[in-house]
Amino acid sequence: MLHPLKKYGFPIILVVIAGIFIFWNNNDSNHAAVEKDPDAADSAKETEAPGDTGTIDAPTKVMVDVKGEVTEPGVYEAKTDARVHDVIQMAGGFTKNADQTTVNLAQKVQDEMVIMVPDDAENTNPSSAASGSGTEKVRINYADQAAIEELNGIGPSKAQAIIQYREENGLFKTAEDLLDISGIGEKTLEAMKEDIQIP
Repeated sequence: MLHPLKKYGFPIILVVIAGIFIFWNNNDSNHAAVEKDPDAADSAKETEAPGDTGTIDAPTKVMVDVKGEVTEPGVYEAKTDARVHDVIQMAGGFTKNADQTTVNLAQKVQDEMVIMVPDDAENTNPSSAASGSGTEKVRINYADQAAIEELNGIGPSKAQAIIQYREENGLFKTAEDLLDISGIGEKTLEAMKEDIQIP
């Protein structure tokens, strides 16, 4: 009769060898996974370049032309959230002859905007409508609502629309710019064109 150790010894040895083999393979697999993860992380970092969001940044600067009664007239670069007051300061401030009442210092600047500062001696009342002599005109870029309402074909609602458009889009460059305002057509513009002044 075979001794139990001799009878079962060989199968036990096979089980032990198989266990060692499985343990060794699992250990190698885990080690390979550990080594692979840093490479994958590095690869992900390389593909995600810092600051690469895929979006286009909006302009942060605008160019504004300052003319008239300022110390240093010229074209200035300003931030998009700047006001007319800021650009006037960049131009050295008003001269002693400047008519400051005609400039909206709180208005936001826009790209290609023109800021015209008139001479106080030449514009004692720039916002007034034409006088009896018919020699004065309404400066549409600076006139108040009452003065604008004096123009032919312009009532309170259109006068307010002109002021609102002026504040949101900047000064009018030509009389035809008024056609961009709702309610003002060719006939209305023609009726008041001779009584307005730009700038």
